[in-house]
Amino acid sequence: MQREYQKWHSDNLGKEMELLIFGHGGARAVVIPTQSGRFFDWENRGMMDALKTHIDNGWIQLFCIDSVDPESWDNGSVEPHQRAARHLQYQDYVIKEVLPFTQSHNSDPYVMAVGASFGAYHSVNLALKHPEAFNRVVAMSGIYDIRPWTDGYEDDLVLQGNPIHYIHAIDDNAQIDALRKVDLIVTIGNEDPAFAENQEFSASLWHRGIWHAFRVWDGYAHDWPVWHEMILHYIGGADTKGD
Repeated sequence: MQREYQKWHSDNLGKEMELLIFGHGGARAVVIPTQSGRFFDWENRGMMDALKTHIDNGWIQLFCIDSVDPESWDNGSVEPHQRAARHLQYQDYVIKEVLPFTQSHNSDPYVMAVGASFGAYHSVNLALKHPEAFNRVVAMSGIYDIRPWTDGYEDDLVLQGNPIHYIHAIDDNAQIDALRKVDLIVTIGNEDPAFAENQEFSASLWHRGIWHAFRVWDGYAHDWPVWHEMILHYIGGADTKGD
């Protein structure tokens, strides 16, 4: 399996950011770690082993990026407005730096955002704000209401980082039309504490006329061994565009 390490200074974040690349070609998948996770977590947790066939056959190429959650939503030392501002800088990093970098490595036009738990949150939030940048989102065991991380505080910046409310606030028909073209897959265990908000988020998407796949797994389904199975169901195969 081809593996490559990269690092550069992010102008959007004002710091060094690291990532790992797995594979030599195929659909580009930006992989976002779990809450306050690191770019090497998917490798350490066995996800690359689960995806070995996909990677070795050149069906997908994974770009596993770092998070800045300790500086944004998990940073209790600053006010929620500042947490949200840092989160939006992170989104700019992904859109303006990571995606062009992936394209420089791989010209395949098919792009996915993939994550579990808080990584699912980031993946969905990116696609809601920048639907033109993604063809598919695989969101496993995600959270979609950020208010527990803001002490209940809400303002315009927080709204932009809160999928369960942001979807109702979109007033740009072109943005909604673009979202309807994204292959959005939301999967959650029926005993997961976030199950109700996943149901609510799915209902909100249908309310805006946004087709998506809402897949419910039996049991808690919020841990790495289950994500090993989930990802194989939803990331696609040799013909990712047709799955």
